[in-house]
Amino acid sequence: MLHKLLTLITHIIETFSYKRCSLMSALNGKSSRIQGFHKLSHEEKVKIIRDFSNLTDDDIVLLEKWGMMESRVAETMIENVISAMSYPYAIAPNFRINGRDYLVPMVIEEPSVVAAASNAARLMREGEGIISFSGEQIMIGQVHLTGVANPEYKALEVLEKRKEIIEIANSTDQTLASLGGGAKDVEVRVLNTEKGKVLTVHLIVNVLDAMGANAVNTMCERVAPLLEELTGGRAVLRILSNLADRRLVRVRGQVKAEALGGREIAEKIELASAIAFADPYRAATHNKGIMNGVIAVALATGQDHRAIEAGAHAYASRTGRYLPLSRWDMTPEGDLVGTLEMPLAVGTVGGTVRVHPMAKLSLKILGVNSAKELAEVMGAVGLAQNLAALRALVSEGIQRGHMKLHAKSLAVMAGATYEEAEKLAELMEKEGNFSYKRAKDLLENMRKEKLH
Repeated sequence: MLHKLLTLITHIIETFSYKRCSLMSALNGKSSRIQGFHKLSHEEKVKIIRDFSNLTDDDIVLLEKWGMMESRVAETMIENVISAMSYPYAIAPNFRINGRDYLVPMVIEEPSVVAAASNAARLMREGEGIISFSGEQIMIGQVHLTGVANPEYKALEVLEKRKEIIEIANSTDQTLASLGGGAKDVEVRVLNTEKGKVLTVHLIVNVLDAMGANAVNTMCERVAPLLEELTGGRAVLRILSNLADRRLVRVRGQVKAEALGGREIAEKIELASAIAFADPYRAATHNKGIMNGVIAVALATGQDHRAIEAGAHAYASRTGRYLPLSRWDMTPEGDLVGTLEMPLAVGTVGGTVRVHPMAKLSLKILGVNSAKELAEVMGAVGLAQNLAALRALVSEGIQRGHMKLHAKSLAVMAGATYEEAEKLAELMEKEGNFSYKRAKDLLENMRKEKLH
């Protein structure tokens, strides 16, 4: 009987990945739904993260350093290093993605983002939670050739040499190819530029768990001489494209109208989404809300956040108009459903990911096993962040929660000690007056009272 039960469990684990995650969370008794996480002491928060992610004593020591980087690590990353700069490193609880619970590391300086993401994740926990899917990790390498006579004809000659081009490209990274990745295809385009026609050759590369920039760039440089020989042109650019439109993450989530504060709020969110599709000025801010979540996770995990931003905004403009990356609609039953689609070129091997100690620790806390899974988590955080921003905008306004959390910063700017800042923040919140001048006045009054 026991043997049959174990066989059944094994079959479920191997067949349904999202159910596997859900099952393992249940067996381990681990849930990211942590009520009042923000109210816990630092020590209590660290203990929860330690137990959830099986952190070692060395991991805890690193956390207690508050992210301070050793000079030798910084000097291996960039040139002219004289110091390092820290940003707040936080954990967003409550995320349930594809049936698995996650504690999500986020690095960001903007108040309310982490709290908002955590709250939205709580609202979307029902069932399997947020559903997120990413396919093969495909990047595009480009070689642009100028001075090509009869470029349309030469394009066909290039395609006839497809196999040879792929073999040369894969000779640059035999390990990647042996693992099932590497160059898979060749595409050719003829561009009409103001400087004349340019023949553009695309290398289609499966980079597996890497972000892929170094591998793809090396491949482009290696095949360029052959392409010059085939076309009679000159390769002026040999580099990957950050419009990673073959590396999309697609996310969907659902939330009950009553959880948002009622049907009226849900309908207003739907309207706000429609406005973003009609107005590029609004769409830019709509997408900024998404990127608040995505980039915070990217920074925590050592990703190329500039490439992610460039790819996201380029994808938003792919139709010739700048559009939102997500949309929200009401169901006939009155629920609110959201979808998001965007390119996410991320990696869990190579580069900063394996050099920066905090990036490595973030991946450990997340417990992700592949670039695909990391992209799925980041996309889910983006959708949750978007929901939180829209809910605030159509109800109490974005500034109420934002300024509430900003109050401590204002107090410190006004000259308060960190102990005084706590009290000043409470007074400003009670008054609803969040300004530098008011913080200065309150601090002065507080100190006068102490003297008497």
